[in-house]
Amino acid sequence: MTEISFYHLTARPLEWALPKLLERTLEAGERALVMVASQERVDSLNSHLWTYDANSWLPHGAEKDGNAAEQPIWLTAGIENPNNAGFLFLADGATLDDVAPYKRVFKLFDGRDDEAVAAARGRWKAYKDAGHTLSYWQQDDRGRWSKAA
Repeated sequence: MTEISFYHLTARPLEWALPKLLERTLEAGERALVMVASQERVDSLNSHLWTYDANSWLPHGAEKDGNAAEQPIWLTAGIENPNNAGFLFLADGATLDDVAPYKRVFKLFDGRDDEAVAAARGRWKAYKDAGHTLSYWQQDDRGRWSKAA
């Protein structure tokens, strides 16, 4: 079964948390697929990942950039996995029922949005019922992650 980690964003937004998790993904020698709910959000994150930190560089791309198979991080609003990623990041309400092809899934959701929290609870139940291994991470007031029991 796939390992699925829920990341409850409470102190810092996705734009802060996602690059840090993607850096760790690349350090682990993995490829990432970042799935969001709209093409506009893909475009926004695509731009953001180039500029989020002047001292860092995250090689990534999206459909407009092409060469999907060569990209270690691929951003999409669809369900395709053209860069053969082992790690899947679901954000901004994006969902995927069949997560079996992935080694690990990161479900990031905005803890200040009641609808996002309710949707995450529903996904938790569905993934648990499917037999996946689940973990829950929450930000402290400085944006650091702590794993809940």
